[in-house]
Amino acid sequence: MKILVIGNEGYIGPLVIERFKKYYNDSWVAGFDIGYFTHSITDQVFPERNIDVQYRGDVRGFPEELLNGFDVVIYLAAISNDPMGKEFERVTFDVNQKNALLIAKLAKKAGVQHFVYASSCSVYGSADDKPRTENSELNPLTAYAQSKVFTEKGLELLASEDFIVTCLRFATACGFSSRLRLDLVLNDFVASAISAGRIEILSDGTPWRPLINVKDMARAIDWASCRNAGNGGSFLTVNTGSNKWNYQIKELAMAVQKQLTGIDVSINEDAEPDKRSYKVDFSTFKNLSGNYYPKISIEQTIDDLFEGLQKFEFDDIDFRTSSLIRLFVLKNHINNRRLDNNLNWI
Repeated sequence: MKILVIGNEGYIGPLVIERFKKYYNDSWVAGFDIGYFTHSITDQVFPERNIDVQYRGDVRGFPEELLNGFDVVIYLAAISNDPMGKEFERVTFDVNQKNALLIAKLAKKAGVQHFVYASSCSVYGSADDKPRTENSELNPLTAYAQSKVFTEKGLELLASEDFIVTCLRFATACGFSSRLRLDLVLNDFVASAISAGRIEILSDGTPWRPLINVKDMARAIDWASCRNAGNGGSFLTVNTGSNKWNYQIKELAMAVQKQLTGIDVSINEDAEPDKRSYKVDFSTFKNLSGNYYPKISIEQTIDDLFEGLQKFEFDDIDFRTSSLIRLFVLKNHINNRRLDNNLNWI
């Protein structure tokens, strides 16, 4: 099995590559990445040590010939959260939507059998307390979420018996990775607990978020890369996470406090409600994915984050302006004239 992971040098990519190389002896895995975050490593070993080949490039100028011979294309490339999407809105639609669809068309033409797209539960935006299913109304509130909705719709038109497309609507990612991000809610809370001994919730703590460990995300991508059309259809958009992992923000902080002990938690009770609040129903994914359904607990996730950051000798109280925050990295590249304002290398 030949696999191309586009956007492999981010938060999820190292776990995806590790999984395929570990569980598929016949796998040949290539990566394609622009290199914004290549240096943002939080491990003692280089994440791509097991990859077969690493290609360097921009999805906005993807070489069509590169797709020849691959069985699976996994599209992880993205301007990957709401703050970055607000700062770089045009690039967000170019990377997350326009070129994802273009590469999917080229992949189908090249004879690729599976196309896996990393979508997001953020497409639900603001919702009532009823968990959102795949058939629920979408309410994307940001450029990032909108780009995911438009790409899902475009990919549906490309799917066929010979080109199986899976859009994984991931819950909010968390957990340790060798390219860790701390601009994710649970990761931020653990980092705050370690560096400052306290967690400050700027909202009133009531918004709901579904979460998923990054290792379980890699397992879901594995499943999507191998499933047949009889298991979900030639095109599938599926909420990807666990029904046990719908939490209010304040519950996440309390979980960190319980697990690490001695941590103060403060909540801004007077804050304006955060409109981004939704529960998600992951029953379809549970029924289809079998043993690939998430297994990692929130307690294990917190422990892994703590242990990983301790090994990294993390103690940066100002981590929100560090290489572990994706938006800060991009702005630092721009300020040092490595990137222009459209995120092209200079």
